Amino acid sequence: MNIKELYNIFLQHPIITTDSRDVPQDSIFFALKGENFNGNAYAKAALEQGAAFAIIDEQEYTEAGDERLIVVEDVLSTLQQLAQLHRTSLGTTIIGITGTNGKTTTKELIAAVLKKKYNVLYTQGNLNNHIGVPKTLLQLNKEHQIAVIEMGANHPGEIKALTEIVQPDYGIITNVGKAHLLGFGSFEGVIRTKGELYDFLREDCGTVFINNDNPHLQAISTGLRLIRYGQQANDELLTQGELLECNPFLKFQWSNGQRTTDNRLTVQTQLIGSYNLDNALAAACIGTFFAVPDEDINAALEEYVPTNNRSQLTVTEKNRLIVDAYNANPTSMKAALDNFRLMKVNQKMCILGDMKELGEASAEEHQKIVELLQTCGFECVWLVGEEFGRTTHPDEYKTFKNVNEVKEAIIAHQPQEHTILIKGSNSTKLIQVVELL
Repeated sequence: MNIKELYNIFLQHPIITTDSRDVPQDSIFFALKGENFNGNAYAKAALEQGAAFAIIDEQEYTEAGDERLIVVEDVLSTLQQLAQLHRTSLGTTIIGITGTNGKTTTKELIAAVLKKKYNVLYTQGNLNNHIGVPKTLLQLNKEHQIAVIEMGANHPGEIKALTEIVQPDYGIITNVGKAHLLGFGSFEGVIRTKGELYDFLREDCGTVFINNDNPHLQAISTGLRLIRYGQQANDELLTQGELLECNPFLKFQWSNGQRTTDNRLTVQTQLIGSYNLDNALAAACIGTFFAVPDEDINAALEEYVPTNNRSQLTVTEKNRLIVDAYNANPTSMKAALDNFRLMKVNQKMCILGDMKELGEASAEEHQKIVELLQTCGFECVWLVGEEFGRTTHPDEYKTFKNVNEVKEAIIAHQPQEHTILIKGSNSTKLIQVVELL
């Protein structure tokens, strides 16, 4: 069966599932494979649970006379081709977003702003990979006016592959930083890979929203139509903003090209971290470009509450916690520590977990974080993981092999009346300590 024939089936059954444990009635089940599972083996069960069709790529799982089992050469590739065809058939305006840090928060803020005026589809959570992106695109319908699609990568070529599926009309790279160096090989590799979004838009006469203060993005943006935002005043900016305070929540002022500096707008967000100013300005810039009224932009930015353990403030009976335990790399770790240092609170404590996937740079980058910590003056520092354990650090810094040791220490010492920054790569599982603090 060719992709156009399958697309006609999809139009009659426009719900996609890849999980045999969650099969909506009349959906299409795509039998994906992973390291520890083979979706083909669950195709029959998906049909029994109510799927209209199952897409498989191993002939042995077919059954004579059952036309609901559709055999293709490769299920994942077919899913991606179907998503691309659906995207081009609808012609929805799409904004593609990537970046080392802040892309999920920025995506959420952009969607919140645009929803004030438009019917918007946007990536849920961090479903930003080779499976999540096509599944998101296949949720598009004729009522959607704009889609905001997040794209992630940890190896060269991945953004290129995703942009070919998404076919974005507009693009934004939040920033480039030292993350996934094991996959990218170097910081330059990160820049090249994230820049694959610019490469696609350059060939397709697309438009880029760019942080005018970021020299790495400026260096790779030649030949593009640029809509600029930033903190440093510049006549070319569509949107400019400045930090007012962050104690702990970000408050800032901004103006757009139609406003004077004497008539600026003030936003009190529910975001922790001065590093979120650029993310909020990106959303304000895109909202302005798409003619969302200023007051609606402000309202969206003030109403947004972060989730998924990204810079969330959790107040318990014992402590105030800044939970940023979803991910960590040298750039985001430095930003979090710089922000925490500026907060005007007493009894600051850090629980920091290893930063993963840094390859040969891992030892050096963890040592740099320790050296930064020594300039911050925090009352208490706990370092978690093998990489931090190998650093040269002050004796008063406590080190732990894993999160279980941390939990034992919390139960034994019962920290109270602290403001505690909890940050580390997701695999360090520091989210488990929140309930004990």
